[in-house]
Amino acid sequence: MTTIDSLSSLNAASGAAPVSSSNEMGSADRFLKLLVAQMQNQDPLNPLDNAQVTSQLAQINTVNGIEKLNTTMQGVNRQMLQMQMLQGASLVGRDITVEGTQLSRAGENGELGIGGFELVSTADRVQVEVLSPSGRVVDTLELGTQAAGRHGFEWAGAGLPEHADLDGYRFRINATAGTQTVGATPLMLDRVAAVRNQGGQLTVDTVRSGSLPYTSVLAVN
Repeated sequence: MTTIDSLSSLNAASGAAPVSSSNEMGSADRFLKLLVAQMQNQDPLNPLDNAQVTSQLAQINTVNGIEKLNTTMQGVNRQMLQMQMLQGASLVGRDITVEGTQLSRAGENGELGIGGFELVSTADRVQVEVLSPSGRVVDTLELGTQAAGRHGFEWAGAGLPEHADLDGYRFRINATAGTQTVGATPLMLDRVAAVRNQGGQLTVDTVRSGSLPYTSVLAVN
């Protein structure tokens, strides 16, 4: 019979309420008091096994150590969230780079459509296709060879009236190295409208992409 089994029997015999495994493992003091009581009331003809007692003590110490570590990590997580909230508050009203395919206006007179992308490796041919709100390709930009990493591009709005609304205009990246496709992540500009703590997770409310995890912010512009 193990120590814990014996303790359960002792509790039942004494009329005490059973101690749950989680409570038992969560309190070394309680465990030791029950162990002493068990040893005082043990059957002389069937004494406790020393190896079992040592094993149970080792287990209780291990579980208590894990509980203390969890408590410490919870405190660290709370502090990190508070720091992120302070950092996030400074983003309100600022432009950020996030994953997405929407074009943004730029230039002194808003005459350019801009976007970006990130390549996982060098590509010897990078092509940007500009798509209308209906999904039709309205222009194609040939960017040639591009190294791995983040890049931006500008579109002069060929065929569009000056200051035309770019809402709904998107882009698509095609990148290749020889005959192999190179992974490319489209990037866009967005603006932070608010920062919130949602279920212990920091989120940013953006103008164009809605609510995003704080980790989605790739750069502050």
